[in-house]
This record gives sequence, C-alpha cells and structure tokens, in this order.
Amino acid sequence: MPDTETGPNHVAIIMDGNGRWAQMKGKPRLFGHHAGAKRVKEIVRACPDLGVKYLTIFAFSTENWKRTQAEVSGLMSLFRRYIKGEMKDLIQEGVRVRFIGDRPRLDDKLIKMMDDLEKVTAQNEKVHLTIALNYGGRDEVSRAVKEMARDAALGTLDPETVDETTLTRYLDTRVLPDPDLVIRTSGEARISNFLLWQSAYSEYEFIDTLWPDFTKDVFAECTARYATRDRRFGAVKV
Repeated sequence: MPDTETGPNHVAIIMDGNGRWAQMKGKPRLFGHHAGAKRVKEIVRACPDLGVKYLTIFAFSTENWKRTQAEVSGLMSLFRRYIKGEMKDLIQEGVRVRFIGDRPRLDDKLIKMMDDLEKVTAQNEKVHLTIALNYGGRDEVSRAVKEMARDAALGTLDPETVDETTLTRYLDTRVLPDPDLVIRTSGEARISNFLLWQSAYSEYEFIDTLWPDFTKDVFAECTARYATRDRRFGAVKV
C-alpha cells in the first residue's frame, strides 16, 4: 500500500507519448490523444487512495500550436468533448476543475465550456484537477510581470515591496500549492516549459512509459518512490 502520509500532496504530469503510442499501433496521432484522455479519468480516480489532493496535467502548451492544423483542430475538438462528456462524473466524484494558461487564443466556445466547468465544480474538494491548456511557464511569468507593471503604474503596487511572494500572487496557480512531484512520461528528460516557477523544488520522475500506458499502478509506483526521497529544500540535516 502507498504511504499517503509521506507521499506527494500535489502531482503534476507532463502527459507525453500519445502520438508515438498511436504510431506504434499503426494509427493516426489523434487516436493516441483519445486514448490519453481516457487515461486521465483513471489517474484522477486513483488520486484519493494515493493521498494526492492536487493533480495538474499538461494538456496543450503554447508551443503546441506549431503542430499540424489537423492535429491542433483535433485536440481542440477532444478538449470540448472531454469537458462535455466528463462534466457529470467530475461533479459527482467531488473533483474541482481549474484551467491555467492564456485563454484568449482559444475559441469562444471552448472558453465558455471551461468557464462553466470551473463554476459547476467550484464547491468540490475531493481532488483538485488543474488542466494546463495553452500554457507555457515563460508565458505565465511574462503575463504576471505585465500585470504587476500595470499595478505599479496605477500606484496599487510598490515596486520596492516586490519579492517572490508577490510574483506568486500574480501567477495562474496562485491558489495552488507548488507541486511536490512532477512526472514526465515517454522517456523524454526535459520539462518543456511546464510550471517553471512552481517546480523550483519539486521532485522529478522521468519514466519510459507512454502516457496511454500510464496506469494507476504505475502512478502508485511513482508516488511510492517519492516517499523515499529526502527533501531538504537547500538545508542540511544535522
């Protein structure tokens, strides 16, 4: 059994490998994305038993617009389908959903669905699911700094008082704790512009498993390994 007392409270996941998984099966990349979306449901449901209160998933980055128009359109359609299809279960299962990222570039219909899902799950507390959609760590910090500059120009923020805590209050994740554990699937060992500020002291797991094969058992193994790590946050134990 996983140790829910020493396990991670907040896990963030870079869900990589959907396209490769599909291509290995002779299927189009979108087939893999649909399989990956189904996997999300299993992982969300596994969180309470693992002691994970907060789950943040990287669904679409600010760099993903560089993909083919067909894949981007397919992904946007998948996001709309996910919200519509999962809303009832998310409400019933006590999952609170938040979205982070730069929303204006998304289409109006999707933005409305995102807003509605956030509203109808706002009272839920069992699991806090955050979906990073059109999100990039550098973009998030840039937007935060712009907002800080506006407040400074208006006289509502004294530049001399700005510190790490100040910037944190302007980030998309300002109501969330920093991730304890960041997992990246598919064998890639990079963070791809994900939660750059928030993951300064996160533990990392880079695993070979492709996201559609990331089962609740694999998830449990990752959280169990986390529980064995000695987190000192720059200090030295005496």
